[in-house]
Amino acid sequence: MSLNVKPIGDRILIEAAPAETKTASGIYIPETAQEKPQYGTVVAVGPGRYADQTGTLIPMTVKAGDKVIYGKFAGQEFPIDGKDYLVMRESDIYVIL
Repeated sequence: MSLNVKPIGDRILIEAAPAETKTASGIYIPETAQEKPQYGTVVAVGPGRYADQTGTLIPMTVKAGDKVIYGKFAGQEFPIDGKDYLVMRESDIYVIL
């Protein structure tokens, strides 16, 4: 699927992984008790940020298709074509898997 969305600056568009519905021991978790996932797949990436003093472009470390882990309260969630996505800064990402 190709989205026609281009983040600005050092922002990244992420498709969050689905929340866990069952524990490792087989107990089903009700929807009200499910935790928000902290990992997902990068869908689109902005060009990068500009350095304050020199004005040079600092390119992004992540690229589309990377699986990442991000902060629990990172990003702004919004729907595109009926699917929920997160937009966050590159600095909110902790790990590229």
